[in-house]
Amino acid sequence: MIENSEIRKIYSELQKQLFYLIPEKWDKIYLYASVVEKMMGLETGELYFYYIPKGILKKNPVNVYEIPNKFNLNEDEYIKLVEKLYMKIKDLRELFKKYNHRLWSNLTIRIEGLRFEIEYNYESLVNTKYSSMDRHIIWKYNNLNLPIEYFTRKERNIIKKYVNENIYFSPDIEVYTESIYKNPVRKILDYNREKKEPEYVQETEFQRMEKNAKNKFEEQRYTYKIKSKKKLRNIYEKEKEKVKPKTYIEQIEEQRNSVRSQILKHM
Repeated sequence: MIENSEIRKIYSELQKQLFYLIPEKWDKIYLYASVVEKMMGLETGELYFYYIPKGILKKNPVNVYEIPNKFNLNEDEYIKLVEKLYMKIKDLRELFKKYNHRLWSNLTIRIEGLRFEIEYNYESLVNTKYSSMDRHIIWKYNNLNLPIEYFTRKERNIIKKYVNENIYFSPDIEVYTESIYKNPVRKILDYNREKKEPEYVQETEFQRMEKNAKNKFEEQRYTYKIKSKKKLRNIYEKEKEKVKPKTYIEQIEEQRNSVRSQILKHM
């Protein structure tokens, strides 16, 4: 296992980037990343991490890719920061190459309390019968302390198959552990506040529907309000005309017309 100042510096930077990407207080962090070298020097891989929110009650793990929607963050900007984290992991692997150390295919980082642990795994991800999704399910089962009931029937079958195949098999891994001191690290929310101009946060479909419904309700209510006022005004005017008292001249004129009509009848 390589242990030098360059490696430890990357460990420290990985911790800071992880702390920065989580917008709330947490108890534990679990990260998985892989780097697979294929023909012609092509590299592929994946990264995901989960954290357990801090709290008295037991809480479910939060997936990194749920964070933008959960906290109304700009998804594109957030994914760029996650990609930056992945590039730092690739830098770590390049150091293994530099010192001619055995190259790992994937790693798992666990941060619990004041302990930082990184587990290097050397299994082949090219000649494996498990898909990327299968490995994700197995990794979650092994690391997130989730009850078997959490998984679907299909996922349980994958886990059961993996456990049965590896019950007498010791995984090819190396583990490095060190103590950490969680110095104050700015959260991703601070990153947004540092913008000179307010950052546009894309509305979710539900928020858009809710906003449109509210606007339509306000417009409809305003229309009803105007119609009601006009209707009341018309009723008032009609009633006012019905009960409007006659002037003295109108009364005299009415009497004259009555007398005139009587005279005409007797002629």
